[in-house]
Amino acid sequence: MSAKIKVGIVQFPGTNCEYDTQHAFDALGCETVILWHKEDAIPDGTDLVVVAGGFSYGDYLRSGAIAKMSPIMKALKLYANNGGKVLGICNGFQVLTETGLLPGALKRNEGLHFISRHHHLKVISNDNTFLRHCEANEVVNIPIAHHDGNYYIDAQGLKELYANHQVLLQYTDEKGNIDNPNGSIDSIAGICNVNKNVFGLMPHPERAMESLLGSNDGRRMLEGFLSA
Repeated sequence: MSAKIKVGIVQFPGTNCEYDTQHAFDALGCETVILWHKEDAIPDGTDLVVVAGGFSYGDYLRSGAIAKMSPIMKALKLYANNGGKVLGICNGFQVLTETGLLPGALKRNEGLHFISRHHHLKVISNDNTFLRHCEANEVVNIPIAHHDGNYYIDAQGLKELYANHQVLLQYTDEKGNIDNPNGSIDSIAGICNVNKNVFGLMPHPERAMESLLGSNDGRRMLEGFLSA
């Protein structure tokens, strides 16, 4: 019997999706642990660290701007730079861009409103750990819940993202046509770093684990880390 995948889930003051995330990975048979923001090391043997969604430090200053200075983030940067796998969901995505682990930035939604609903996404690139169980151009249905989900990167950065297959997901309708809820450049919903070990997305796959709750499309996303 193979050893369980070990998943650490970062918790800041204001995080509110850590237990949903823990529940999702527990349901996949992983060994999970909550990592408090004042911890200064990632536990040995950790296979994946998830920076969960919520409102770290109340999103004061900018979303993720204070969280990036927490002790756990120094340890996380070292972990990622040594090849460790990291997933940032919603506020976690914002934190990863603030720390420089992912390129670009997340701005206030174009319509200046908080958005909370299911939304379709098209898989743009699946040659990575995260989306390996999804098909390229497949459309999935994943909840979104954010106020600052408007992804931005300059023209050269955008060109490099596509050249390196770093654009993972786009917001679309159920047929795969662009349907941009927040103004993100090129309707981008998720990206990864050049080395494809750090991933970030605004939608919440941990909330799409059971068809009874509207969709189980998030399950296949998270399962990509199980055979990593």
